[in-house]
Amino acid sequence: MYAAGAHAAYDANEVALGASEKAVLKQFPAAHCAPLQWKSKAAERRCDDSKIVFGGVPGRITFYLKRDRVEAFDVRVDTKDAERLAAFLKKRYGAPADETRANLDARGGALYKVEWKKGEERAVLTTQSQKNRASLTVWRGDFEDEIYRVR
Repeated sequence: MYAAGAHAAYDANEVALGASEKAVLKQFPAAHCAPLQWKSKAAERRCDDSKIVFGGVPGRITFYLKRDRVEAFDVRVDTKDAERLAAFLKKRYGAPADETRANLDARGGALYKVEWKKGEERAVLTTQSQKNRASLTVWRGDFEDEIYRVR
């Protein structure tokens, strides 16, 4: 389902926020799902797949689930592929709400951050030139605030 040329919900290979664990495993049959190893209000389970292709870019993905629904996912790709992933996401998710390029100190290199917002849902792609990995984190509600909060 598409809206105004952009995908109606934030997804990874057709697995959108709110999808079931069964849907995750259908699209990512090599994913390993297990309970979180810590207590969190944000999620109860996670599903990890170390060999995916998203938007033509190879990477890794982790889905976080609560009450059998995807609350968030995190895609990690090589930094060199971040611009290609960003171009794909702009077509898939629509125009970003914010896009930032900044030069950090001599050791930090360049920072590139792209953010999309739809109601309670967020998607943020972040890459730093001095790092090996870029990360796309997609979530809804207060997931980002709660996932690693010590209980």
